[in-house]
Amino acid sequence: MDMPVIEVRKHGVWLLAKNVDQFIHRILAEEDAKNSEERNEELFQASADVGEKLYTKGDFAKSQISKLDFYLLRKVGLFPDVLERKVKWHFEEGDYVSALVTGEFYTKKEHFPGFARPYVFNAEVLLKVGRTAEAKDAARGALKSPWWTLGCSYQEVADIAQWEDEQIEYIKEKVTEEGRHVDLKKGKASAQVALDEASFLLDLASIDGTWDDYVGQVADRYKEAGPQEIAGFVLYRD
Repeated sequence: MDMPVIEVRKHGVWLLAKNVDQFIHRILAEEDAKNSEERNEELFQASADVGEKLYTKGDFAKSQISKLDFYLLRKVGLFPDVLERKVKWHFEEGDYVSALVTGEFYTKKEHFPGFARPYVFNAEVLLKVGRTAEAKDAARGALKSPWWTLGCSYQEVADIAQWEDEQIEYIKEKVTEEGRHVDLKKGKASAQVALDEASFLLDLASIDGTWDDYVGQVADRYKEAGPQEIAGFVLYRD
């Protein structure tokens, strides 16, 4: 299974690449696209044999593709930020149809499974062209995924979805002793309850970006569920 490359931001994580090879490939292509004075040759040396298998210096120029973003999408892979820039470029060109098509393409489940960001962005696109009802549905779809994958604050998406605070209150209740008791009474395994609570706590932390306030609680849930390595990773400080 490929391990995605992410960046931690205030309200959650941002997907940089679907896997490490794709990330390295992109970095090398972007660096090669710079002029000789700006280019960092050490990146090519540091990537060594792995980099040589992924990208050969001069490939971007040889492709004769006009824009680096287009090269990345055609030759390297799909990236959230690149797709979002493509949509914005279509809007700037006045091509609303292409913007809508690209926004919809972004949300295909096989592209970025488990991440809510594509649905959030598509909601913003729909809202921009006045399709309010569809934007609301897209935003509500986004909020069914982990909130820490929204790529922005929870409130921004909740406003489009026209949601009040009921969902926040529901999640807060799920991580109480009473909420745990209800789940156990329904027959849910204690390990699964702990994992669910860890996910809920991450959602709550993403609302205000108060990650440090929840680290210990999340780690405790993983310890209880069994994955000790994950608990250790959560608590790790460089």
